[in-house]
Amino acid sequence: MSGLFLYLTMAKRRKKKSTRRITTFLFVLFFGMSAFFIYLHYFNNKVKPVVISELPGLPEGFVCYGIDISHHQGKVDWDAFFNNSDSTIRFIYCKVTEGESLKDREWKNNHARLSQEKIPHGGYHFFRPSVSAVAQANHFLREYDYSKTSLPPVLDVEVDAQSDAILIENMKVWLNLVERATGKRPVIYTSYSFYSKKFKEHFSNYKFWVANYSDHAHRFRDERIIHWQFSETGTIPGIKGFVDLNYSKINF
Repeated sequence: MSGLFLYLTMAKRRKKKSTRRITTFLFVLFFGMSAFFIYLHYFNNKVKPVVISELPGLPEGFVCYGIDISHHQGKVDWDAFFNNSDSTIRFIYCKVTEGESLKDREWKNNHARLSQEKIPHGGYHFFRPSVSAVAQANHFLREYDYSKTSLPPVLDVEVDAQSDAILIENMKVWLNLVERATGKRPVIYTSYSFYSKKFKEHFSNYKFWVANYSDHAHRFRDERIIHWQFSETGTIPGIKGFVDLNYSKINF
């Protein structure tokens, strides 16, 4: 009897383990399929290319279109771009630097060709709050070949610091140093969330370039917002992959 009891007990345990394995497998399968379908839904509904020939109409108060680029777009075929887009795209911003040491490898080529074509353009610096603001400003100024015809330099702020107070103080250091060196007051690029919650009350004497991928045009009636990055999925001849698209209140 004891042998039979032991056999039945072990059989029950094996059955429970088997049941748990099946339950775990079904759970993992369900979770994986759910994640897959959520991804497909997100991709299909969020990543919608904006073709240059089908750009949306300019919102009230905005007068032209522009783009911003970096090494992420690779080497731009500027011949293809100017043959197809120069009458629509009126200004271009290019990444110059990031932090205290990174140099955008396409900046010099982009800047040289855009200067040759005499299209309004400027450069921006991606700000790293954990790095010295003085070092970042000096790094940008060493690489930024600016002139009287250059658009105002841009400080790209997308990363939080230990506190908003520290972030704002470090931004002011960079902005003051670059303005003193170039003679032009920089523009601040950031998200609408950062602008409305962190910066709006602290940079009353600065203009902003705000990223917001929605159709809430009323948000941009603020006179301090001069550029609106409305899409990150633009497709333009001569540029591989997606490119950021912008509206501007400035008539370039």
